[in-house]
Amino acid sequence: MSDTLRIALAQLNPHEGDVRHNLAGIRRARAEGARLGADLVVTPEFSIGGYPPEDLVRKPAFVAACEEAIAELAAATADGGPGLIVGSPWREGTRIFNAAFVLDGGRIIARRAKHELPNYGVFDDKRVFDAGPAPGPVAFRGVRLGLMICEDWWFPAVPETLAESGAELLLSINGSPYEMDKQAHRLQLAIRRVVETGLGFVFCAQVCGQDELVFEGASFVLNPDRSLAVQMPYFEESVTLTAWRREGERMVCAPQPLPEEPDRLELIYRSLMLGLADYVRKNRFPGIILGLSGGIDSALSAAIAVDALGPEKVRAFMLPSPYTSRESLEDAAEVARMLRIRCDTVPITGAMAAFAEALAPIFEGRQADITEENIQSRARGLILMAISNKFGHMLLTTGNKSEMSVGYATLYGDMCGGFSVLKDVYKTAVFALSQWRNAHVPPHALGPAGPVMPARVISKPPTAELKPNQTDQDTLPPYEVLDAILAELVEGEQSVDALVALGHDRATVLRVWRMLDRAEYKRRQAPPGVKITPRAFGRDRRYPITNGFTGLIA
Repeated sequence: MSDTLRIALAQLNPHEGDVRHNLAGIRRARAEGARLGADLVVTPEFSIGGYPPEDLVRKPAFVAACEEAIAELAAATADGGPGLIVGSPWREGTRIFNAAFVLDGGRIIARRAKHELPNYGVFDDKRVFDAGPAPGPVAFRGVRLGLMICEDWWFPAVPETLAESGAELLLSINGSPYEMDKQAHRLQLAIRRVVETGLGFVFCAQVCGQDELVFEGASFVLNPDRSLAVQMPYFEESVTLTAWRREGERMVCAPQPLPEEPDRLELIYRSLMLGLADYVRKNRFPGIILGLSGGIDSALSAAIAVDALGPEKVRAFMLPSPYTSRESLEDAAEVARMLRIRCDTVPITGAMAAFAEALAPIFEGRQADITEENIQSRARGLILMAISNKFGHMLLTTGNKSEMSVGYATLYGDMCGGFSVLKDVYKTAVFALSQWRNAHVPPHALGPAGPVMPARVISKPPTAELKPNQTDQDTLPPYEVLDAILAELVEGEQSVDALVALGHDRATVLRVWRMLDRAEYKRRQAPPGVKITPRAFGRDRRYPITNGFTGLIA
């Protein structure tokens, strides 16, 4: 038995499927752990392949590449330096497990398979993995580790089994994605596990953007007395050394100074930054382009892009029509100036005239309506996609969750693009984030230190400017009303009657319900975007397009 153990927690940013890249990152983390004097370096869930791997684990070549990397890392531990815990697939016959490998002394000394497989929300682990047996402790250099993989500790059975089997501390490697306020929930659950077992608890998490998901890191350690001993940073790769000593039958971590907890809007903003940055970087785009309308959605999207990528990788375009106000042109130009990005103007008046001429024989005798409004949006989409094709930069879509919920967006128009950074951000949150960013600079932002948009962009009534004197509230309820209803319908799955009981107008609720259902076919064709709520459109919320349920029981 050993009375002390020094554990370095490495919250890493893996590149999904790039095993050699991830292997190099784990090697660097081990070298840093050795420099700090660690006995053991812990990396996150599936750190060798990137989590969630989805159907990659169905490819034998991918699993073989992971196995080869694990063998290399095991051999590297023969140098007398720290041991390693690495997340990787474990193949046993026709079965594939999500596993943690413990490497020390030049070999694999233990493997533990994930027992609780999540199969809800964004998770499909049961589709691609087999469940492992309830794990027992792992003996590492005289300390019995209760090694778990993410979901294993969300329920009491696995931690209690480990404690009853002689574990001296609980240690979980994780790939748990960010949602608003989720860290507080994690801490509450972790405290329950500590109370139930009497053991200290280690949470080691990855930090990255992976398609729609963002993982914020924020690894932490709880002592057996439930106190928070260590808190690692949000949204940053980091290696932190923790020092443990034996007290009776359990290990206790020496407490470290705790950083100030970031506020809610900062965490949301940084999640959007990381999600966009990793999507652009890992898919090897040289930068992004976007349409800058003078409205708040495009201004906030541009600000996030500049903060995430730097102004030299962001290029904006104003695409005015005859209905674009001078105020909008001035505001768009001022946003570009404040963000220090290049902004070019491509008028769409000629394109509108060309479409009108081409369609005149077909539309003869019919009044202008939403069709002509959509042609404007699609002309803009066509131009922006052409620029994207020509220069290779990804087109960033600027719509928000409120619009996507009710279909206030044009297919093949303003929905064009490769990624939608505000896809899971309601309009009221867009206003709050814009005000926050004008007053604050997020850590490691590459954008300006001061405000990023004129106050008028935030204060003026939102408008698509597809016809004279148009505002969003011509066709939508006020956003504070709309978003409150949508949050109950989308995140809460509430009924019409339940919303009326909360004080909402029945006719308004029914109208929003119908718009939400009718827009499902649009959302199926929308680009991916950062998930920040418990029920993002896409992987989280899957509804049939053809759907006759009206929301009314009778």
